[in-house]
Amino acid sequence: MKKLTIKIFGLAILVMPFFTSCSDDDDPEPDPVPVVEEVIENLQNGIMNGQLTENYTLDASVQYDLSGSFIVPDGMTLTIPAGTEIIADNGGTDVYIAVLMGGMIDIQGTESNPVVMTSSAAQPGDWGGLTICGKATTTAGPNSVAEVGGFVYGGSSDDDNSGNIKNLVIKGTGAQINSESQYNGVSFYAVGSSTVVKNVAVINGSDDGVEFFGGTVSVENLFLQNNEDDAIDWTEGWNGTVTNAYVEHTIAGFSTVVEGDKVNNNPKLINLTAVSTVGGTALQFKSTSGATITGLSLSGYTKSIDMKDGGDLANVQIEGVNADPANSYNAPATVDPSAWTWVDADVAIVEELSGNVDSDVTLDATKSYRLTGAYIVQDGASLTIPAGTKIHADAGGTEVYIAVLMGGTIDIQGTAKDPVVISSDLGQPGDWGGLTICGKATTTAGANSVAEVGGFVYGGTTDDDNSGSISHLVIKGTGAQINSESQYNGVSLYAVGSATTIENVAVINGSDDGIEFFGGTVSVSNLYLENNEDDSVDWTEGWSGKVTNTYISHTIEGFSTAFEGDKVNNNPQFENVTAISTVGGTALQFKSTSGATITGLYLKGYTVDLDMKDNGALANVQINGADADATLLDGETKKYELNSGKDAAKVDISTWSWIEAEL
Repeated sequence: MKKLTIKIFGLAILVMPFFTSCSDDDDPEPDPVPVVEEVIENLQNGIMNGQLTENYTLDASVQYDLSGSFIVPDGMTLTIPAGTEIIADNGGTDVYIAVLMGGMIDIQGTESNPVVMTSSAAQPGDWGGLTICGKATTTAGPNSVAEVGGFVYGGSSDDDNSGNIKNLVIKGTGAQINSESQYNGVSFYAVGSSTVVKNVAVINGSDDGVEFFGGTVSVENLFLQNNEDDAIDWTEGWNGTVTNAYVEHTIAGFSTVVEGDKVNNNPKLINLTAVSTVGGTALQFKSTSGATITGLSLSGYTKSIDMKDGGDLANVQIEGVNADPANSYNAPATVDPSAWTWVDADVAIVEELSGNVDSDVTLDATKSYRLTGAYIVQDGASLTIPAGTKIHADAGGTEVYIAVLMGGTIDIQGTAKDPVVISSDLGQPGDWGGLTICGKATTTAGANSVAEVGGFVYGGTTDDDNSGSISHLVIKGTGAQINSESQYNGVSLYAVGSATTIENVAVINGSDDGIEFFGGTVSVSNLYLENNEDDSVDWTEGWSGKVTNTYISHTIEGFSTAFEGDKVNNNPQFENVTAISTVGGTALQFKSTSGATITGLYLKGYTVDLDMKDNGALANVQINGADADATLLDGETKKYELNSGKDAAKVDISTWSWIEAEL
């Protein structure tokens, strides 16, 4: 939240009644602000409105109606006993609770009887929230003016005490002030370190959960769920500590888990667990801001660190070292909110996937899944993944993958509108293993061969074997390194049979091949392969299937080839192939006696069109019904430029909207 930095001296404007301009008799009269005597009388009748004129303790047996602004001024204390409920009118910016400099609030909730402040519907933006103004230091200077309510805050008393807040649940805050500003769930303006804040939940706010404007206050045990801007925000040199915070995002469009702004006074976050089922950014730092963070666990965010203004990563110390945007920080959770009985909220279900699938298992697209290890579909079992399911793969390298063994089946039921996504949180090459399927079709390696990945057995004599179906699948961040010679691919198909259906598959940002066929007879249609660092399409061991409609994109240097065929030529077929590179490289490579039949080929941007690496015959490569028409490149004996057959119409992917799917 942005702040106005006008400085004034004194609180006079805060204690004056609201003035209205003169008007015609026909104009409606504004609702009068309660006079001094009425404020206490209203409280006795369960109505909160106006400015407190004496110390007052609410009655937990009364449900209070917050019908306007309720202000605790200098010298006054508002005490709120355990179990008190305050229901705010759906009045937007006119409905809030504020504690001014010198005033105090004492919220005495217990774990079994928290204090609750909410609108009746608890919808984002219904009311303002809770604002506390203290006398601690802020880089905005003493007697600054807050963007909410025009309240004055800030001084030089870093140990200032604005009271106690224990076991408080706030819902439905974040009313819009103007195009630039909104109320937060709880706003701490220069609040001092003697203020005690423990066990606070802010749920369904349309702006930040909590925001610190300077000050030195610390907070213990924060639960922040579906706040639509930042869950934890700070600016103006706040240098307190948050210990044990749980943040959850299940509604798309939020800003961040943490946003730090302006100067870095090194606030500390100890044990921060944040879970998203809708991607997004976790930690954002503006200007020169930073923090020291320990016990960080992020799950489901597509960006872990955002130094928005190019600030130094050294400003953000995580587990004792500089922040690393390439690290997803998806460590085990450090905060378990299930023990927080004072929180009135359902926590998102994140189910872990690992171990063996020994029977028929169907996932639930409404849940969030985390692939934490090897997840293996055994012989006779099936794994069904409905449309729209998202599986977050831990960045655990070779220990994290999905495999379907011989006799097992997988049914991925994605649609163009709701594809299935399996990706590491950041989608970085090599984060996890990928998807491996083993079938019973023929392979030149022979029956019951052993795969280089996982030691899985594959291959037989059943060319029409059925390992299931895959439709509309997006895979990112695969290719973990097994050893110096081997890596996982995005999708590995070991002797998979022709009765298996595979269509509409995208493999993006893999550190090895996009898709590789080890023998078998399976065919594939509609392949999108982007920035896989080895071969986009690879085959060996006599694969004899067909791929229809392949689109390959290379924009990162250092990849191997668009196609690589190896060993014997069982003449696989490719219909409609588009491969485009902005970084040169090799398009089509054939090793040993391998080859293929290709129609509808479009190549652009490759330094080498055709590489017959082991001097195989050009006749092995049939393009548009004839031997490859190629000329050796200058000084080369195996690398060619195609004279013809590479300028067919490009594969039209304009309708492949599913390839853009994210976690």
